[in-house]
Amino acid sequence: MTDRGGAYRSRLFKSALAEIGAKHKVTAHRRPQTNGKAEAFIKTSLREWAYAQLYTSNQERLEALPAWLNYYNHHRTHTELKNQPPMTVLVSNVNGQYN
Repeated sequence: MTDRGGAYRSRLFKSALAEIGAKHKVTAHRRPQTNGKAEAFIKTSLREWAYAQLYTSNQERLEALPAWLNYYNHHRTHTELKNQPPMTVLVSNVNGQYN
């Protein structure tokens, strides 16, 4: 999920999405709540993954990403989600147990 910035309309970005089978979702115009959530995720990922430790190469940093994303989605609690990890809330909501 991104804003509608020029970089996200490029062929290179579309190609990268296609390569990993991802779908591009854009934030709504004049909807700071959505943009804020996206920006908060970016800030958290920079603080807790990208710059949390000294990596010897960008490849090493990229190799650490899947484990961090797993932690972020399955184990790291989020105050906005009543101190639950995102996947716990998602699974509950999919099963009709809305919190």
